[in-house]
Amino acid sequence: MVTTPNPSSESKPPVDDLGIIGRYNALLERVEAAAKRSGRSAKDIIVVLVSKYGTLEQIRELISAGHVHFGESRAQQLEQRSAQISDWIERMAEISSPGSQALPEVVNWHMIGHLQRNKARKTIKSARLIQTVDSLRLAEEIQAIASKGDEPVEVLVQVNVSGEPKKTGITPPAVPHIIDQIETMINVHVRGLMCMAENTEDQTVVRQNFQQCSELFDEIRRRGNLGGRFNILSMGMSNDFEAAIECGANCIRVGSAIFQDEGRPKASE
Repeated sequence: MVTTPNPSSESKPPVDDLGIIGRYNALLERVEAAAKRSGRSAKDIIVVLVSKYGTLEQIRELISAGHVHFGESRAQQLEQRSAQISDWIERMAEISSPGSQALPEVVNWHMIGHLQRNKARKTIKSARLIQTVDSLRLAEEIQAIASKGDEPVEVLVQVNVSGEPKKTGITPPAVPHIIDQIETMINVHVRGLMCMAENTEDQTVVRQNFQQCSELFDEIRRRGNLGGRFNILSMGMSNDFEAAIECGANCIRVGSAIFQDEGRPKASE
């Protein structure tokens, strides 16, 4: 029997064959669809591209396409990458001709990996947002360093919703109290919560994890003592970001869907 090819399958190459910008556009389409399913716009979602396995050239391509949020899980690589990209943007601005497409003036770097207290100083210099504050001691270290600077440091509190001992983060019942303690620190601003779902194929468990963090986020917002700046819920990685968006995430962390790092160990991307 002769079968008729599906025109839609012929018109779209496999995601692996699209190239970095093709994969980026495919990702944005998936984000838009998930946002619509949750009654929101894709513009409501911050997409953090986790670039630890990407090349500098790939990062430059994505910035040239207009993307401005990138994440790293190691303090040293965050420091190096942010400096290299900042220098590149400055050089391009100097040599660009009138009428040429301008690059974004600012690229926002996110710290999305476990942060040791002895690495906090260099991270503060490079990161726009530290997403992984997982203890009061780390927050106190950030406060001590930031008190000598010009601006407060913006952070997310990492929540261990899965209960897995290998994952860092604060247990959900302790989160409101920890946030109250951090809010006494003048130079640390809590912008929201971050979590990772359990590493499982069971989507029911994954969604339960996300829903628990989303409900905790809403509970803290309803208290009203943090003002409007408590507004970021970072949930979801390459393998589960759509479920995270449907559960209320407005920030996702995506690495392998863009940089093709399947088979490599994944932490918080």
